[in-house]
Amino acid sequence: MDLFTYGTLMSPDIMEKVAGCRLAPVRAALAGYRRTLVRHEVYPGIAEDGENMVEGILYLDLSDAATCRLDAFEGGMYDRREVVVTLEGGAARTVMTYIFRPEFRHLLTDVPWDFEQFLLSGRKRFEQGYFGFDELEG
Repeated sequence: MDLFTYGTLMSPDIMEKVAGCRLAPVRAALAGYRRTLVRHEVYPGIAEDGENMVEGILYLDLSDAATCRLDAFEGGMYDRREVVVTLEGGAARTVMTYIFRPEFRHLLTDVPWDFEQFLLSGRKRFEQGYFGFDELEG
């Protein structure tokens, strides 16, 4: 599976802990979606919004075991769905991503989520709250 990430998993070291393997990051963008902060959290969710584009990281060729670990990590608020992303050179690629489920959209704020801000001020809180994700079973 190829997976587009747009939040905490954009960090290759967090992705490695969650997926259980090292993966090479590729820059990509997803049109037609908006990324915002989840209420009372430091991570984002995305929902369809034709006016926006989400920049993120694409990881290629994830194993079934890594996919199982990611499904467990993402939990019940997200659905894994097929989307089309644009790579840096302009090529389109069909991949999977985790999209916020409609019944939980009320938890998405209007605050845009910023990766650099997460690295500066949210990462430590995130890692403290999600300790053990590096031990997820596939």
